[in-house]
Amino acid sequence: MSFIGPGQDEVMFFSRYCCEVFPDEKVKKFVKLEVPYAEDSYLLGIIFDVRNQDPRVIEMKRAPVELVEYDPEWPDKFETERAFLMKIIGQWFYGSIEHVGSTAIPGLLAKPVIDIMFGVKSLNDSRPAIDVLVNNGYEYWPYKAEVMHWFCKPSDAFRTHHLHLIPFQSPLWNERIQFRDLLLTNQKIAKEYSDLKRELAARYKEDRETYTQMKWPFIQRVLEDEK
Repeated sequence: MSFIGPGQDEVMFFSRYCCEVFPDEKVKKFVKLEVPYAEDSYLLGIIFDVRNQDPRVIEMKRAPVELVEYDPEWPDKFETERAFLMKIIGQWFYGSIEHVGSTAIPGLLAKPVIDIMFGVKSLNDSRPAIDVLVNNGYEYWPYKAEVMHWFCKPSDAFRTHHLHLIPFQSPLWNERIQFRDLLLTNQKIAKEYSDLKRELAARYKEDRETYTQMKWPFIQRVLEDEK
């Protein structure tokens, strides 16, 4: 099977729900298929037609960057989703469940999406949780699949929640906790971060991935300064 898609420097393999079209019933059924994936710049969905072995790549829809003022209901929305997640995937819970991202910071400008970091023992042990979450309203995308299982809800085009299944106290886990806590305790850094987000959102409104990437130098700098 050949791979059709934009040129990328890094390519990784991942499991993605693909669309298998049966020639007789013409019924679409979701199955798992190992296919190459161009990381980060394009989140790619794969539609595979088994009748003529013709793979076609479609770009994952990327919701525009829209920032809003802090909503005091966000903590309650996190708690509601936390309880729901413990009910459906609690058997894979390990460590803690954390509200991260800008909606966790009172007063901070944010995309109205609740970011949830769900601790697991390992990515391999928690892999069965992917199917459970997909069957309960989440969409799975293999974004940075080497360090987490990543989901959005209800869809990639319209998002109210991001869910990150991450090994508890892994480097990524600790980094996100450290940055969140820094924003909670340092108003100067929080103001600088909010101003940067506003500037980047205006510049990259239709390019969510670049918006995210352009925040990283600031995050890296302030974390380094805290060491």
